[in-house]
Amino acid sequence: MNGLFETLIEDTADDWDDNYQVASLLSQNNIPADRFVEPPNFDFWLRVQALNVTRHAAALRSFRHDEFGTDAASPSDAHIDAVNQLLLQLRSHLQRISKTVGRSAQAAIQQPDTDVLQQLMSHKDQAHNLVRAIEQIWDFYLELFGQRQSQFGNWLLACDRIALDCYQYIYMGLGRSRSIPAPAPFSYMKTGFSPATFRRGIPLTKLSQQINPFPLIQLPYHRLVNPWTLGAILHEVSHNLQTDLKLRQTIPYAIAKRLLKAGMSKFVAATWTRWHSEIFADMSGLLLGGPYVVASLMDIAARSPQATLNFHPGAPHPTPYLRVFISTELLRRMGFSKAANNYQTIWEQIYPNPNAGNIPKEILETFSKANPLVVDTICYTPYKELGGKTLAEVTGFKFQHQQMILEAGQRLAAGNDPGIIPERFLIGASRAALDKKLATPGVITQNFYKALARR
Repeated sequence: MNGLFETLIEDTADDWDDNYQVASLLSQNNIPADRFVEPPNFDFWLRVQALNVTRHAAALRSFRHDEFGTDAASPSDAHIDAVNQLLLQLRSHLQRISKTVGRSAQAAIQQPDTDVLQQLMSHKDQAHNLVRAIEQIWDFYLELFGQRQSQFGNWLLACDRIALDCYQYIYMGLGRSRSIPAPAPFSYMKTGFSPATFRRGIPLTKLSQQINPFPLIQLPYHRLVNPWTLGAILHEVSHNLQTDLKLRQTIPYAIAKRLLKAGMSKFVAATWTRWHSEIFADMSGLLLGGPYVVASLMDIAARSPQATLNFHPGAPHPTPYLRVFISTELLRRMGFSKAANNYQTIWEQIYPNPNAGNIPKEILETFSKANPLVVDTICYTPYKELGGKTLAEVTGFKFQHQQMILEAGQRLAAGNDPGIIPERFLIGASRAALDKKLATPGVITQNFYKALARR
């Protein structure tokens, strides 16, 4: 690929030099330039239209397995194969259109009528639009995979391993076996305020509305540099788990039915139902990572009173002020009442007056009743998609897990191997080390990524 473009660049440079020298010579001798210009060849120009499209199609090649390195941080063969398969499908379509352009060009040469010529231009336009769409996809993955060759490769590898651990743990805990999703989630860095995810199997604007072949987890740099805020990974992975487990339709229906049965108004039921995906991700992330995930959530939700107490009609996220109380409700159900009370006290001290914002009165008045019902529906209700288990049973976070996190925090701070602790628990371990001032933030960050990269 590089050799092809280098040749084209050199040829272009040579042509430029030759043209410049000829133009200079003609100018010095007052010779009209058009005496040396070949008359336009319409047939040749028409053939070039088809040639350009054919070369465009040929240049949009597949990625090689070793193109982005061969170490642990490099994209896996499965990820590259999935992208190449997507590109292959699109290129096959482009190649068919290219043949149509070629036939149209030949027809235009034989019969250069306006209708035939404009038909060629229409086919050419269609081909070029597809070329641009494929280039957009190719460029997206080129940048995505290329990050693994940068200094952030091991950071992104660490995030991949946390995401994979979440998937493995959930699927191992199901009440019955399910088909294994593949490929695993893939993490990448992008500037911005919030993390995000793009689920498997949905059309993406970034991919010209093509189907996303594997879960993508987008993480801002400021989160990566502070690993104790990476509870966001557990949240974003949980969005993908809800999709892969086929719970995206089941959960909102169950929430609406439960709240309406409890006497809530349609407005209240509709509001909580609209929040289902974000609440599921918060609940699942907490069940996967333990109490310190609430601290990570509070890092995000704690903003100005105007922002935190602002209710957005139609928004998928719960109002930030309420979102923390939903997590503390689950924390109590998990058996961590002391931690739940501590977090709630901090939150109420920062935001003592929920009426200072624009949260609808009916949402506030029914919150104490609706909140435990929604938490129970998501986390403590059996679903056939989970093999007849509850989400809490599938994840099964226990007191001894929190002890593992605390011990791992001490080891991270000291620069020691954290041992056989699951990858997802190292987020809480970094938070424990930070909260207890066991090491400087820089040391904790360095040891966090080192522990995950060497696995």
